Amino acid sequence: MINTRLTKDAGIRYPIICGAMYPCSNPELVSAASDGGGIAILQPVSLTMVHGFDKPNRKEGLRAGIRYIRTLTDKPIGFNALIEKGSEKYIRQMSEWIDIALEEGVLFYVTSLGKPDWVCEKVHAKGGVVYHDVTNRKWAEKGKECGVDGLICVNNRAGGHLGELSMEEMYVQLSDMGLPLICAGGVGSELELAKALKIGYDGVQMGTRFIATDECTTPQDYKDAIVKAKEEDITWTTKLTGVPISVINNSKLKKNNSWPIRRLLDSRFKHRIRVLITAISFWRMRAFSKGKGKSSKDLWSAGKSVETVNSIESATVVMERLGKSIDGDIL
Repeated sequence: MINTRLTKDAGIRYPIICGAMYPCSNPELVSAASDGGGIAILQPVSLTMVHGFDKPNRKEGLRAGIRYIRTLTDKPIGFNALIEKGSEKYIRQMSEWIDIALEEGVLFYVTSLGKPDWVCEKVHAKGGVVYHDVTNRKWAEKGKECGVDGLICVNNRAGGHLGELSMEEMYVQLSDMGLPLICAGGVGSELELAKALKIGYDGVQMGTRFIATDECTTPQDYKDAIVKAKEEDITWTTKLTGVPISVINNSKLKKNNSWPIRRLLDSRFKHRIRVLITAISFWRMRAFSKGKGKSSKDLWSAGKSVETVNSIESATVVMERLGKSIDGDIL
């Protein structure tokens, strides 16, 4: 039995998180990954706006979605809260979603892109824990000041929002903070998992590997692209959210936004502009996830762990294989 601070906090067998992914975190993927012994994180915008759990409204739709996942697995699941300020309406919606998730017994939370103090207050009152996405010491210290229980250390090999430091550099920079550290980025196989744990991380967060699975309902051409891609095919763009995102390269990909948008992203309006850019990208991703035409290649986010993804398998099988490869190695 593996014991780390993550397995204790999340109540899981293996110290592996299937990270939240918009639009890829459909209920079947979340349940299958959690069934494998780690923990999968549901993404509320994805669940309600992409995967049909928006009736009679997005608040009660989320409740229905969580209950549906509970019919598929009795294992722990987590909740992702993107909390960047910029839209008061969105933050109110996220606050209501967190309340619903807590009412439904979800006790593991991952926050991103914002100040998580208010999330910690809500979650801790119900006996839950909050882990926070960070890319460097500055944001880690801010998260700790807000009361987070662990840090998701996003490195320079991650899919989605991209860090600047290596797996090793992140650990050296944050190892004295007294919080569980989770390696996020570049982990796709047993080799990288063992490496992260040997460095000293309490666990790993993986996303790209779980897109190329049977249960993930993302378009087949996206899954196939991940299987075919190599590490050198991964690049970045700011056009999807206003901050660097790892994507699979293609001939039409543009890395940067136009000059006026770049100016606005450096201004006091940056949060509102990022919310607007992200909303546009989210609607495009929603369209291709609902089968309205082929998915656009500029939306194919993936990390450098694509190098180790060679086939499409069950998410449960992937999680179990990874977990069993380290079972008994960590005390």
